[in-house]
Amino acid sequence: MTTVETCCLIEFLPSFEATVLEGLCAPKNTPAAIIAKLNSEINAALADQKIKAQLEQLGLRVRSSSASDYGRLIAEDTEKWAKVIRFAGVKAD
Repeated sequence: MTTVETCCLIEFLPSFEATVLEGLCAPKNTPAAIIAKLNSEINAALADQKIKAQLEQLGLRVRSSSASDYGRLIAEDTEKWAKVIRFAGVKAD
């Protein structure tokens, strides 16, 4: 899915990629068994062709993962945007 913002950004930074992550997070001290059960049930739902088709109709790319893989993805994305913010000199008001 391409947005106006992405198109404009690509004009200035051709190799830059921006994506939106959608996922489910739980509080930090949630027991591992609960995390595993949630992950298993969510991945099973995402494997359902009817649910997958509905999400894809909304422009979403369905991708199942483990809780640890999703955590790594969030950490990588956070670092990526932190570099952009530092480079741009963005400051909170």
